[in-house]
Amino acid sequence: MERNIYEFITYLRDVKESSPNTIQAYQNDLKKLQLYLEKQDITSVTKISETSLNSYVLNLEKEGFSPASVSRNISSIKAFFLYLLKKGKISKDPSERLKPPKVRRKTPETMDIDEMNLLLNQPDPKTPKGIRDRAMLELLYATGIKVTELISLKLSDINLKMKYITCEGKNERSIPFGRPAKEALEEYLAIRQKAFNKQSSNILFLNTSGEQLSRQGFWKIIKGYAEAAGMEG
Repeated sequence: MERNIYEFITYLRDVKESSPNTIQAYQNDLKKLQLYLEKQDITSVTKISETSLNSYVLNLEKEGFSPASVSRNISSIKAFFLYLLKKGKISKDPSERLKPPKVRRKTPETMDIDEMNLLLNQPDPKTPKGIRDRAMLELLYATGIKVTELISLKLSDINLKMKYITCEGKNERSIPFGRPAKEALEEYLAIRQKAFNKQSSNILFLNTSGEQLSRQGFWKIIKGYAEAAGMEG
């Protein structure tokens, strides 16, 4: 199984071009599964059954993992077995009927680490929209700013070299962010002009018409990703 995980992670990195954070999350989740199955004397992917996976999920819940964390693990497991099925490593997907627990939907400002990671895994890194959405979520998570502040950011408010943003308003302030947000922003800015900036706007995050993303538009995006992640309102 270890070899299969390695091949899957290589596929995520080299073919899917997933972000480092996403790859690390998959690796951690699948390593946990591997260790659990080894204790049950299951070392080959062909020996993994729906029952053994259900048992693993129940074990996660028993150990106190949050619904968001369990959902993320299930998402990783499903992606792994779908890859194995497509590669002909298994004849049937044992994770096909695994369902994530319902996760109460929260605003990004109030999500915990597992919930935000679950949401961060949803945007498609191969589409302009997915690249934009990932950058928005990474920046929101890294800085803790409000959605209204996020969608009002201008290009001049971003300092990539020093890794901070400037939020204007009654109390103008500079807020630092880390490497994941910086990398996500760099990727977005590389495609922003061609994919979104039809009206030469100086607003950082634009909709498909090249206009400032509205608060309603942002929440529509979040709602779609939350539903895909198994979160409920």
